[in-house]
Amino acid sequence: MKKANETVVLCGASAYEEKYYLNPQFSKLPEHIRQELQIMCVLYTQKVGGILMLEFTPEGHLEFKTEAKENDFFYDEIGSVLEIKKLQNEKRELMEALEMFYRVVFLGEEFNYDEA
Repeated sequence: MKKANETVVLCGASAYEEKYYLNPQFSKLPEHIRQELQIMCVLYTQKVGGILMLEFTPEGHLEFKTEAKENDFFYDEIGSVLEIKKLQNEKRELMEALEMFYRVVFLGEEFNYDEA
């Protein structure tokens, strides 16, 4: 069980380990959504390097978190910011749907048809 002020990782990818991770709590997401998340995360780390994680805030907002090893001179910090902005624009509907899913299923909020 998560604490009230804890974030929840949805998924992530690492250029260092060349691995992708999907939180098992989200294994019930449709296959095409899981695949889209994997492709998005892996392509990001191939382009920019470092580690990318998608995390839900305690309020249910989905955030992109990145990090790189201190001595990673190949990590593109400027490219990271640009790539995240691009993904936020291109995948806006997916991110909003995932936020709604999280708030309803995990936070127990009522589904609001006016927001959908």
